[in-house]
Amino acid sequence: MIKPTIAVLAACLLGAACTTGAQEDPLEPTRGTALQSPKAPDFTGINHWINSHPLSLGHLKGKVVLVEFWTYDCINCIHVMPRVKQWHERYKDQGLVVVGVHTPEYGHERILGNLEEAVKRFGITYPVAQDNDYATWNAFGNRYWPALYLIDQSGDIVYRHFGEGAYDKTEVEIRKLLNEGASARRAHDRGVAPEPE
Repeated sequence: MIKPTIAVLAACLLGAACTTGAQEDPLEPTRGTALQSPKAPDFTGINHWINSHPLSLGHLKGKVVLVEFWTYDCINCIHVMPRVKQWHERYKDQGLVVVGVHTPEYGHERILGNLEEAVKRFGITYPVAQDNDYATWNAFGNRYWPALYLIDQSGDIVYRHFGEGAYDKTEVEIRKLLNEGASARRAHDRGVAPEPE
């Protein structure tokens, strides 16, 4: 009787950890509201970096950063991956930096060789941080795979999305931040204050 109960509980926990319904989490973007956007925590406790030297948000200040929490065996993460790769390719020359934070769900996902093979198999060319000890995951207060955090040029988290979907909305937010950054640079070059949005 105990074994079937444990099996059912384990299945429920695994289903909740990597679920398509996660996008219905009530967290809303804080951009454009009276609330102050939370500062993004830095990448911490990273075991290895793939496709990049070690990054820090301090060094990425002035860039728009999309942090994607994922794990290579999560089907929802695999479904989101083509969009994240498209955004990286489409906007990298305009100031977007995509960082995949791979936080493993299963033991075999902790093995660097397995992660490197998955990155190669999926054709991921943006930086990937191996977060085996959940240090960056916990610093962000994250609870879901996949999870997207959009960080503005000042280092504030201005948009979050959990699970699959909302691709158009996420891309609109990316474009908005990139456009604001371009407007601020043009205004700075002309020696005038940027127009408020």
